[in-house]
Parts: sequence; C-alpha cells; structure tokens
Amino acid sequence: MSMSTSTAAATTFAALEACFAADLAAIIGSDLPRSLAPTRFIGLVKEVRDVLGASSHRPWQEASKDLAIAAEYLTDALTAPADDQAGVLAWARTHLRDAITAAT
Repeated sequence: MSMSTSTAAATTFAALEACFAADLAAIIGSDLPRSLAPTRFIGLVKEVRDVLGASSHRPWQEASKDLAIAAEYLTDALTAPADDQAGVLAWARTHLRDAITAAT
C-alpha cells in the first residue's frame, strides 16, 4: 500500500468511525474510546455483530448479518488496491447504516 493509499484509507476509516462508532457502542452499552484505529473499529463492528447475533429478536439477527458483511468489507478495504477502496468502503457504509437502523 502506498503512502497516499494508506492516508486515503485512514481518512476514510476515520470518517466511518465518526459516523458509526458512537451508535455501535450505544447499541451494546459500551463506552466509546476516543479514537479507533481501523482494526479497532472493525473489532467494535464484530463485537456488536456478536451481541446482536446472540439475540432471538429477528431484527437484531438481521442487523448482525449486515454487520458481518460490513466487517468483511472493512477488512478487505485494508488491503484493497487504491482504485477499489472507495467502492469497498461504500458497501461497508451501506451495511453499517442498515444494521444500525435495524437495531435501533
């Protein structure tokens, strides 16, 4: 990954974190750390996925599925070529948004 690619990916992850981390943490009643590195943000997504997936409440199970997909896209974006990152992260954003909507 080149320096510009690393910077772009970090900026995009920071934007996703700013948009979704507080809502994700609130779903599981967790305190939100001040700043999340991309891998810690993915970890938060997976933690919420696991909590919601353990529920018998169908909308939460569906939200868990969306979070699983989002985590895959976020993980893929860490190693995706620069040309592919925007599309991969857009799909992650869609699944994050859908999951939060279903869980709240």
